Amino acid sequence: MKFNLSDNGLHLTFAPISLTRPIGQIRMGLFTNKERYEMYLPDAEIGFLTEDYLSKKFKAIDTGLAVNSNVIPNEDFIAAICNLEENQSLLLHGQVLASHGAGKEAVTFVGEAPVIIQERWNIYQLNDIVLNQDFKAYTTNKTSQKLSNTNTLIGDPSNLFIEEGASIEGVTLNTNEGPIYVGREAEIMEGSLVRGGLALCEKASLKLGTKVYGACTVGPHCKVGGEINNVILHSYSNKGHDGFLGNSIIGEWCNLGADTNTSNLKNNYSNVKTYSYIDQAEVQTDVQFMGLCMGDFSKSGINTMFNTATTVGVSCNVFGSGFPAKYIPSFSWVNTSEIEDFKLNKAISAANNMMMRRELKLSKIDEGIFSHLSKNRT
Repeated sequence: MKFNLSDNGLHLTFAPISLTRPIGQIRMGLFTNKERYEMYLPDAEIGFLTEDYLSKKFKAIDTGLAVNSNVIPNEDFIAAICNLEENQSLLLHGQVLASHGAGKEAVTFVGEAPVIIQERWNIYQLNDIVLNQDFKAYTTNKTSQKLSNTNTLIGDPSNLFIEEGASIEGVTLNTNEGPIYVGREAEIMEGSLVRGGLALCEKASLKLGTKVYGACTVGPHCKVGGEINNVILHSYSNKGHDGFLGNSIIGEWCNLGADTNTSNLKNNYSNVKTYSYIDQAEVQTDVQFMGLCMGDFSKSGINTMFNTATTVGVSCNVFGSGFPAKYIPSFSWVNTSEIEDFKLNKAISAANNMMMRRELKLSKIDEGIFSHLSKNRT
């Protein structure tokens, strides 16, 4: 089976996370959507219909079948797209979920409705549902590694799954509120308190005494400490020290300095305003809890304080003694209220310096994406 995951022109809806990746590569639950389709359809060939400047890295394939990237697939949705015929479109409540060729013949989706993300903040709001769905789909008929007797488990043992090579010692795990998944060679260090749902992905780690409230996703190779609540971190990002992070989305290769804290609730308990990349202004939302949304390769210095519903673009360096602006454009060097351009060559050098610690570096295609975003700062 061959299909493209289509952004459907909604690229900026999920910015800044989508500034460096298609929507189908955003992580929720245990997986990105591409990984999720590969789980359900191991032999599938999957491409992307995305922005031109991303298309060299995330290529389209030659097929007439396009699937809406906003849809988080479940078993019924997988069956529906597999049965979609030439010239048919799959619809749910008037929204096109997939189309084959011209797609002139409408087919109504029947079955358990899939999760559909409509706004950036849905990524953390709906993570609980997606994490539960992924856990069930992935772990069914698989055998978990045994939990060491140095740990305390509260709740149903079937809601804990430990992959081969994972290390968990001296930890309290509570599965009453959601499942806990511990990926290959991941580690939960002593004294940590974990309440599900949690997806701790491959080679990620929770440092000594970490406090985790569901529903959280800690992506591959991430390091987390302090306190997190309803947070998604993409791969290779670090929040290694004390400080609170709640109702937030963090991109790849980010680093939050020691005692970085985010507000996720206004003092008057009202719904928040946050920056919209479409309107290029703050917009009112119907959301009460919203913390930090940070694009790839951005960082904060020690003791940084982020206000409720702060948005930080790609490759920013944020530090200082007060609250920075609630919206920080990509490639910015921010000392509290002072914002300067982060020059492209220095941003590339800083990114490579971080990646070299993991024996990786930016490709020429990645540098091209950096160049595009630097010229079109958003």
